[in-house]
Amino acid sequence: MEKRVETVTGPIAPEEMGKTLIHEHFIFGYPGFQGDLTLGPFNREEAVAAGVAAAEKMMAHGVKTVVDPTPNECGRDPDVLKEISERSGLQIICATGYYYEGEGATPYFKFRASLGSAPQEIGEMFSKEIKDGIGGTGIKPGIIKLASSKDAITDYEKMFFTAAVDAQKETGITILTHTQEGTMGPEQAEFLVGLGANPAGIVIGHMCGNTDADYHRRALETGVSIAFDRFGLQGMVGAPFDEQRIDTLLELLNDGYEDQIMLSHDSISVWLGRPPVIPPAAEAGIANWHPTHLFETVVPALKKAGITEQQLDKMFLENPKKLFGAGTLSL
Repeated sequence: MEKRVETVTGPIAPEEMGKTLIHEHFIFGYPGFQGDLTLGPFNREEAVAAGVAAAEKMMAHGVKTVVDPTPNECGRDPDVLKEISERSGLQIICATGYYYEGEGATPYFKFRASLGSAPQEIGEMFSKEIKDGIGGTGIKPGIIKLASSKDAITDYEKMFFTAAVDAQKETGITILTHTQEGTMGPEQAEFLVGLGANPAGIVIGHMCGNTDADYHRRALETGVSIAFDRFGLQGMVGAPFDEQRIDTLLELLNDGYEDQIMLSHDSISVWLGRPPVIPPAAEAGIANWHPTHLFETVVPALKKAGITEQQLDKMFLENPKKLFGAGTLSL
């Protein structure tokens, strides 16, 4: 069966993805934002307008598809994403999945794990959303989002990793991950592949949080792809500076890994709840954290260092197409 990629407006062929950003958020909220709605109410129209503005800025640089891997408990809203897509023309891929233990909404499945039912129920959740859509929307996720903690994949997180591998075996869905503060990328890859996941259908995220090229090579040698996907977020939450990221990326490209790397920002267009108050000392760290920074600053720096258009096309066009084209979708 021909592999199709689920977007919020319906399935497309991998060849239709075009230039792709692998990790951006149109709306995102840390769990608990729902309790602050008195002072941080959700304005749907403003959120859609902000999303459309961000989409149009990306599309001005030739972007055709964006993956929004917002986890289920962090404000994922496929209807909002669909409206942004319909108004702008940008293709958006949404997720099913849960965030890492330290910043996710853990009590629900921890309670169910204490009763022994959580592993099966997580699998049922993934399967239902992938096959039938999210809630009553009919919108299907194109990825499973997984996440691990700093220096560990906890038992809580392993429930989701294991269920995701089972879902990928059943449906062929792509797996996209979050790593915390430059740790556990190789371990995630080894764990997933060891469970029988298809490495060609996995991208390990936030790998640019680590500037040790050997860390990256360990993950790449398993056959997975990796994402340098936090460009513009610098010097905070464990993030290195862009110059360090670029140096590491250049080393890997010079080693011939251009077929397994994708790029993005992890930008957030709208924060759910009240927007975060950024201290003046930290403002410089997010001054360039927006979804066109790659094209305005990073790509010119890569070209100056000798990276070719062909290599850039692989990271923005060919590698996402291969990632989402891997395996067989059997729904």
